[in-house]
Formats: sequence, structure tokens, C-alpha cells
Amino acid sequence: MPETTPTGLTRLAFGGDYNPEQWPESVWQEDVRLMREAGVTMVSVGIFSWALLEPTHGVYDFGWLDRLLDLLHENGVRVDLGTSTVAPPVWFYREHPEALPVTPAGVRYEFGSRAAICHSNADYRAAAADITTRLAERYADHPALAMWHVHNEYGVPVSACYCDSCTAHFRRWLESTYGTVDSVNEAWGTAFWGQRYTDFEQINPPRATPTVGNPAQALDYKRFADATMRENFVMERDILHRLSPGIPVTTNFMTALSQCDSVDYWAWGREVDIVTNDHYLITDGRRTHVNLAMAADLTRSVAGGAPWLLLEHSTSGINWQARNPAKAPGQMARNSLGHVARGSDGAMFFQWRQSRRGAEKFHSAMVPHGGTDTRVWREVVELGASLDSLSTVRGTRTQGDVAVLWDWHSWWAQNLAWRPSEDHDPRERADAFYEALYDRHLTVDFAHPEADLSRYPLVVVPALYLMTEAAGRNVTAYVENGGTLVVSFFSGIVDEHDAVHEGAYPGPLRDVLGLTIEEFSPLLQGQLARITGPDGSELAGDVWTEFVVPRGAETVWTYADGLTAGHPAVTRNRLGEGTAWYVSTRLGAEGLDALLGWAVEDARIAPHVDLPRDVELVRRTGESGTYLFAINHTASDAKVPLEAHGTELLTGERAAGRIEVPAGAVRVVRLDG
Repeated sequence: MPETTPTGLTRLAFGGDYNPEQWPESVWQEDVRLMREAGVTMVSVGIFSWALLEPTHGVYDFGWLDRLLDLLHENGVRVDLGTSTVAPPVWFYREHPEALPVTPAGVRYEFGSRAAICHSNADYRAAAADITTRLAERYADHPALAMWHVHNEYGVPVSACYCDSCTAHFRRWLESTYGTVDSVNEAWGTAFWGQRYTDFEQINPPRATPTVGNPAQALDYKRFADATMRENFVMERDILHRLSPGIPVTTNFMTALSQCDSVDYWAWGREVDIVTNDHYLITDGRRTHVNLAMAADLTRSVAGGAPWLLLEHSTSGINWQARNPAKAPGQMARNSLGHVARGSDGAMFFQWRQSRRGAEKFHSAMVPHGGTDTRVWREVVELGASLDSLSTVRGTRTQGDVAVLWDWHSWWAQNLAWRPSEDHDPRERADAFYEALYDRHLTVDFAHPEADLSRYPLVVVPALYLMTEAAGRNVTAYVENGGTLVVSFFSGIVDEHDAVHEGAYPGPLRDVLGLTIEEFSPLLQGQLARITGPDGSELAGDVWTEFVVPRGAETVWTYADGLTAGHPAVTRNRLGEGTAWYVSTRLGAEGLDALLGWAVEDARIAPHVDLPRDVELVRRTGESGTYLFAINHTASDAKVPLEAHGTELLTGERAAGRIEVPAGAVRVVRLDG
């Protein structure tokens, strides 16, 4: 069995993407000297190097990589070795131009960027298998090798291709999935608009059409594209497992970025030996540390709760947003240790040395353009020392308090065209509910809707438009057995084929919520819905309202105006030993806090009353002990309560009762016992 941690690595992973091919070899000696100074333990190598490894078809040059890996090994740096298959060389595309992907409108992309790949193309698959095989045969036993890195950020920037190769592959996939063309017709509802097929050869990808195409077809094409990328990953992984046994294989995910909404990470998490993730702050005015925490929690959940690895983030500013501010002093360490608190066994960056040329030359790096006499470099060295002092955290697990249900297939389906309101964004609702739980200092595990939920006192469903009957039975049993459930609007509407569940909305959630919904009534842009509580208090919702009819549920808040005036806005239903809440409008932060306050009481979760806002307290436990991470994102010092005495690992000081966490700082206490 392959390892599930980087082989030979006894400390937390610290380093970054190392692209020495961008520099003369005379720089390499300086690089490894600086790596020793910074405490680097591992670097990622060769991710975009196919053109150097195979400069012309069938002619290979591994000499430079031999020298590099030897140099890194001599200096105590482990290697995450890329297969380079994300960047086929220009000669490959000149020989096989049909390997470039085609858009739904029939436009074929050109060479000159990154990851321009038709994943159904047989020539690409053969060439990728060849370079992977040659790398594995050459470096399987190299003493620097810690793990294999297949491809890079699957799904970015292209996941789906619409060429003739994909057409043939899609037809085979449909036949394998459905068996008969009649089953496809039933699943896709092709009786609508006269789209019925009599042969698989009649079916094409969902290319550009005069108006909206078949949504079930579009949903299945997303599944097909994801499965096709995964097939290629598994192909490379299996070559590496065969030729390099015992060395773990990964590919880097991007769980939190909407640009990776084409990847079902629940499925991918089952295929990699180590779950790794790339995370970059979205600096759009929101609290970036909350998105960071969410990304880390989601990645840990994809890993099944096991330790995972942050394989890329930035030392300071990035380069691909409209505005790319620098990180504040201390923010690099705070971001890095925030990921570690939530399960990462290290903190790595893109990239080691900042590029002078190319599209990402303004993306920050561990060694910036200004060199070592810079704030960024000094903070890199300090972070390396901090991670070294936390080595015993490695292998422990982060403990979640509550669960949030999330399903990429539902996200795909809801984001298709012609839904009741384009203002209802499922990811926005997930972010909003997560932020409300974060502000209650609750650590979140994400879960698939059909997963075992029995260990969680509270389960939240922020947006689950697509919900299988099995998922409905799962959450119903969860409540019957004593759980507390919170469901937000437009959930439980369609099945796995985007067909509306028979009967009244919300389909498989009707019984557990104790209600039906007669009709959706989305609001116009800027329109608000006033809702009132039994004590006369008021809240406001926007985007969405519904005509809710209680069927056993009690009304907690009521619409006070608009078309739905007098109808329930928030309900509570007791079922078996548990309770299910439903909210039929988009609540803001105040409303979500009130709603979750009631649900937390039902779930009997003890409040964290002593923690200030924007001060995290996260727990990791394992054979080496229990560790409390206190992360202060505020501009004021904070005192954090401790349940037991312990030792603060970053300063070496003893801690009892409370620990002071300076403004913008992190403290990690290893509890006694």
C-alpha cells in the first residue's frame, strides 16, 4: 500500500514550487543555501517541465533533473516530483493539434498558455503515460523522492472539451452509465421540446444552441468531463504505483475557488493517496481569513478527516485578481498556521523564487524580487522556525463540532440556466452559513449528503437544490435519532437527473421539515422581505421568499409584507428525538446568527462565550497529544481560555487558565496529559 504521508519527511512540510529551469544553474547553489536558512523541508519540482524533459518527440534529457534532485538530497530537502503532464510541449501540439480543447461554440484553443488539454484525446493519454513511465523508471528509488505530483490543478482553466473525440467518448460514457438510449431519454426528459434520441450516435455534447439546451444533458456532461479528467489521473497514478511502489501519489486540489467548480472533490478524494490543496485569498473586501478557514475545513473533509497538505498558497500578493494587495506583516504566518490548525501537515507556497518573466512574474514568492533583505524573506525564515517547533503536531487530526452538507453535483445543477433567480448563488449561501458558524467559534466538517451524520449534534444544509432520495432518507433518520437540522431555501427540489421530485416541494425533505411549499416567489433586485417573530422583533430577508404551508411544523417567524405576507418564513419541526429548522428567505448575518442560536440550543452545543470575534480556537488531537491553536485576526491582544495547563510551542512558555494571544499572532498550546 502506498504511504499516506510524504515518505522520509519527519517534520511539517515547508517549501514551495521550485522551478530552477527558469534560472541558470549557478543560482541553484544559492537556492539550496537559502532553503537551509529558511528551514525548507520539501519542494515541488518539475510540474511544468515536460518541454525540457522531452525537448523533441522521443528525445529525453534528464541530466538537469538528475543534478537537481541530487543537490536537493545532499541538502536535506525532500521532493514532490511532478509528472509534467499539465504542460505538453509545443512539438506535441504540432503533431497532434486535435489535442487542443474546443469550446461549446466550436473554437479550438491555441498553444501558449497552460493546461490546454482535451482529456479524451488518445494521443495525449499515450504521451502522458510515456513521460510518466520514464520519470517513474528513472526516479522511483531516488533518495530525495517524497511523493509524486500528477498534473496540476485539474479543471483549471479548462475542464470540458467539445471536440469530436469527446463526442465519441461521451457516447461511450453514456452507454456505460445508462445501458440503453431509452434510459438516457428517461433521465434527460427528452420528451420536452422533441429531443428524443433513438441511437447513441445521435447524441452530441451540449454545444452552443439557439436558446437554453437540455439541463440534464449539461449536468451529465459536467459529470463526464470530471470523470474523464479523473480517468487520466488514475492512469498516471497506477503507472506510478506499479513502478514506484510505496511512494504516495497526489494531485493538488482547489476546493475553495469557484474557478474549480468543475471538479467533484468527494470523488477525487477517494483516488489520491494524500489530499493536497492550493488556496489563495480572494481579496474582495470580505474577511479573507473566514474563506481560508472554510477552504481548510472543506479540504480536511474531502480527506475523510485525515491530515492533508497545503501544497500552494502565497507569501504575499497574488497576480490574477483585478486588485492584488500585499499581505500585512504577520499575515503570512497567520494564514499558514490557520491551515495547519485545520488539519494540514505543513504549509507550502507557489513559489520558491519569484519569476522574472512569464504570466506570473508579479505573484509573490518565498524569495522575492528584492531578495533576502525584504520583509517577506524575514517572515519566511520566521515561519520556517515556527513550523519546526510544531513538528509533533504532524499526524494529529482536527476535531469538528458541526457538519455542513455540500455536494458539487448540486452546485453544478443549480448553476445551470433558467433557475427561478440568478441572484441565488449556492456558494454564497454556503459561505454565509459557514461564516455564521465560524463567528460562533464552531469548527465545521463538510459532509456528503449521504454520509454518516450520527456524530454531529448539528447539521446545516445551506444549499442542496439537487438531493437524492437516499440523501433525504439519511437526513430524516438523522433527525429522528436526535439530531438538529437546519435547511435553507431551494433545497430538495430535483433528483440526480435534475428532474423535480414528484409531489410538492421540497421533495425528500417534506417529512423531516414538516411542511410543503406551494410556490417560489423570488424577489426583485434590491427588494426586501420583512419578517416578524412572536415577540414582535423583526428581521429582513432578500432574494427569495416562498409560500410555505406547515404540515406539522410550527411557525417561528412570519412574512410581514409582500406576496407571502402571513406565510411562515422560518419553521421548526420536531421529529422523533430531534428537530428540523427551515428558513425560506435569504437572511443576512444578523438573521443567520439568530437562527443558528436557536438551533445550537436545540443541539445542546455549549457556547464559546469567552472568545472574541475573529479569534479562532481550533483543536488537533492524536497520539502525540492535544493541541489548541489560538489565532488572533484582530488588531487587539486577546485572552483565550484554556481547559488545562500546557506548553505554548512557539514561545516555549507555560500556559494555565488563559493564554494571551497578541494582536495578529498565533499561539499553539500542547495540553498536559
